[in-house]
Amino acid sequence: METTDKQTFGIYHTFWIRSTISKVFSAISSPEQLILWWPQKCSGKPEIGESYNFYFTPEYDWFGTVSKVEENKAFHIKMVDSDKDWDPTSFGFELEEDGTMVKVSFWHKGWENQNEHFKISSYCWAILLQGLKNYLEKGEVLPFEERS
Repeated sequence: METTDKQTFGIYHTFWIRSTISKVFSAISSPEQLILWWPQKCSGKPEIGESYNFYFTPEYDWFGTVSKVEENKAFHIKMVDSDKDWDPTSFGFELEEDGTMVKVSFWHKGWENQNEHFKISSYCWAILLQGLKNYLEKGEVLPFEERS
């Protein structure tokens, strides 16, 4: 049997944050907190089917739709209006309490190519997720212009 499924690629990061699971969930789903570690501006509601606007610059004014939300457990976005590399992708966070820490399993799947944009995005996610960790553990907010 011949398959027409196209191979896709993903970015994966797992790390721990010393915080409460509710604070981590809020930091990954609340536009007011997302802007403290990822986009310059953000709007949206953490509800299934809701649209999120991730504004970085006028050239990078992207939109995604919430595809899964389970309070204090999971938050997923399907990109719908970004660029040709990101549009077929989805990203998400899975959270688990582990004593005084929260295990964060992050993924960004559906990349059609392991091209330069894929490689740069993988690196940028690692840096940005470190910014999320620093924000929650130390209260550090890196100015948008200094984020990778």
